[in-house]
Amino acid sequence: MNNSLPVFAVNFIAALVLAPLLPGIINKVKAFFAGRKGPRLFQLYSDLGKLLKKECVISSTSGGILRIAPAIQLTLTVLAALLLPMGFKNSPLMFPGDVLLFFYLLGTCRFFSVLAALDTGSSFEGMGAAREAFFSALAEAAVFAVLAFLVLFSHSWTLSGMLTGIGMDSWISFTPVLLVSLAMLLVMLAENCRVPFDDPETHLELTMIHEAMILDYSGADLGAILYTSSLKLWIFGSFIVSMLIPGNILSGWQETALSIGGVFASAVLVGIVESSMARYRFLKVPPLLISALVLAIVAMIFQLFFNGGIR
Repeated sequence: MNNSLPVFAVNFIAALVLAPLLPGIINKVKAFFAGRKGPRLFQLYSDLGKLLKKECVISSTSGGILRIAPAIQLTLTVLAALLLPMGFKNSPLMFPGDVLLFFYLLGTCRFFSVLAALDTGSSFEGMGAAREAFFSALAEAAVFAVLAFLVLFSHSWTLSGMLTGIGMDSWISFTPVLLVSLAMLLVMLAENCRVPFDDPETHLELTMIHEAMILDYSGADLGAILYTSSLKLWIFGSFIVSMLIPGNILSGWQETALSIGGVFASAVLVGIVESSMARYRFLKVPPLLISALVLAIVAMIFQLFFNGGIR
């Protein structure tokens, strides 16, 4: 345990520093499959530096939520990252039931992004907010099904215990974990507004979701939103990596490299997904999110009947 805190701190700092690399990795993978050079790997760092130097322009119709929402979203996302086990080491802030706080911190971020979109007084941004809220409500059911499986599998009520307590000694124990990881991958794509749920690069107004909600932002506020989005992508990637890779198999610093490399690999996987399919029609999004719920339920049934139930 004495070595856990320094390893956790290094991984947490790495997450804060390296998170803007993830969109760059995704774009590079997409450019590779398209036969293009694509944007620079560190493009988001450059964009953030430019945005921090620019002035924020706030709509005159805003009641104030538009200005404070980016700071609140960034703060809550950082707090959520502190609850996540980093480098396969338990969070120093863990407590029973912290997994609910973890996901509801992320849910509160979305709540303020929706409020800010409505605060602009734009019917177009309100349309994007309505779509975001609807898809998030569907994703929430899948999230709680995943949490139910993790409690069943790890017999722990802490987020760190759930993710670091997974031990897979055979294909029978690996199968339900793989199913839940696939369900969490679908949630990751939905929560981070990636293909096939949304296209972050679209400029067609009627198909935009997340991008429609941030059209009124500029300057440092827009930079905070872009950075928060990349950090959220890192959090979900780290969550999936922690589920798939058992902890305590290497030394602390080797686990750090494995954890960070796994998150980068998840970004490559997102890039491959976005290169191999187009964004779905809105009518097809609910069935896709329901399929994530079904995968988690099937994993629970598999665990109960074929893997000895509660461990």
